[in-house]
Amino acid sequence: MSVADLAADMTADPSGQSLGEAMAEIGRDARAAARVLAAAPRDVKDAALMAAAEAIRAGSEAILTANAADLEAAGNDLTAAFRDRLTLSEARVEAMARGIEEVATLEDPVGTVIAAWDRPNGLRIERVRTPLGVVGVIYESRPNVTADAGALCLKAGNAVILRGGSESARSSAAIAECLRAGLREAGLPEDAVQLVPTQDRAAVGMMLKGLDGSIDVIVPRGGKSLVGRVQSEASVPVFAHLEGVCHVYVDAGADLEMATAIAVNAKMRRTGICGAAETLLVDRAVADTHLMPVLEALYGAGCAVRGDAEIVAAARFAEPASEEDWSTEYLDAIISARLVDGVDGAIQHIARYGSQHTDSIVTDDPVAAERFLSRVDSAIVLHNASTQFADGGEFGMGAEIGIATGKLHARGPIGVEQLTIFNYRVRGSGQTRP
Repeated sequence: MSVADLAADMTADPSGQSLGEAMAEIGRDARAAARVLAAAPRDVKDAALMAAAEAIRAGSEAILTANAADLEAAGNDLTAAFRDRLTLSEARVEAMARGIEEVATLEDPVGTVIAAWDRPNGLRIERVRTPLGVVGVIYESRPNVTADAGALCLKAGNAVILRGGSESARSSAAIAECLRAGLREAGLPEDAVQLVPTQDRAAVGMMLKGLDGSIDVIVPRGGKSLVGRVQSEASVPVFAHLEGVCHVYVDAGADLEMATAIAVNAKMRRTGICGAAETLLVDRAVADTHLMPVLEALYGAGCAVRGDAEIVAAARFAEPASEEDWSTEYLDAIISARLVDGVDGAIQHIARYGSQHTDSIVTDDPVAAERFLSRVDSAIVLHNASTQFADGGEFGMGAEIGIATGKLHARGPIGVEQLTIFNYRVRGSGQTRP
């Protein structure tokens, strides 16, 4: 299949179907494939994953050619963060293949007995993990989401309908074809992974309405406008986070060298990811010893600093922060900084301005650490570690389909286990209810 074929932007299929008819058919095909996957044994699903990984390696040149065409079409108006997310390299393609192989090595959650108990009347009750069914994934700029979502959904016994952004259409199509090749080789229905073959925004609206009951859950990956639209319009459940306003708090009990290394890594390793730190909080009790070394390390690494009056007075390179800065996801080499009154001051700041995504405390004081871990109401809370570990791969999940900050069903990295639900299986011996 040529790059031109992969990049085709169709609003209807060659048979003359309307967009609505084509999307409904995608939904029906996904539902049929999901029924097959739900009953597929682990070895067959894993064989499909391993074949898909090999197909990605074999198709690396075609994937990179497609990505180059995407980058050229996108032009020079992209932000640094957006371009970073869109760009693939040989190393990133290999990382996709390895990620799929890692998913294959994970335990199969389907059929796992979560709990079991016996009732006095002799009934045996089990709570058992089952697939969600059909997952819709709507994403922007990140072609690697195609591989991650496809692999995780397959492992969990789900079909997936992928709708990538126009800027990554060629890359996503090339990757999706590798996943479908893996399914075919393992004897599973290739419609378990489908990429919506149009950039018509109406297709997104149809997915948000569930494609006539075919989609069970939606996962958006992209900017605030996309996620906001999904959360406001979806009539099916959504796993998502709106933004990642992540914090690093340097406590009075922090080791200075550790605090400096963590703050720089949390902000600067990759500034365009949702786990990048956007705010630095420092305990006022160690302002004289810890504040400037950490700020100077950030500034020396190329990070602009915006701060309150105390920060601006202490650091010649700091610019005044506005009230908006404290709740801004920069996704760039910019950080806001503030002095706070101990761990409770940090907790209060995060409660007011944070997004319940990922927050970290640096301290050798176990009491302060436990107070932070138990009182900060975020999906991921870390002690003495960078916020950049907010990633399903780093959690040992092989990959993730996204990070959710909601409080229903799944929270934090969405991996294989989070892409399952459960049912109750009750075994009796003729019992009737009086």
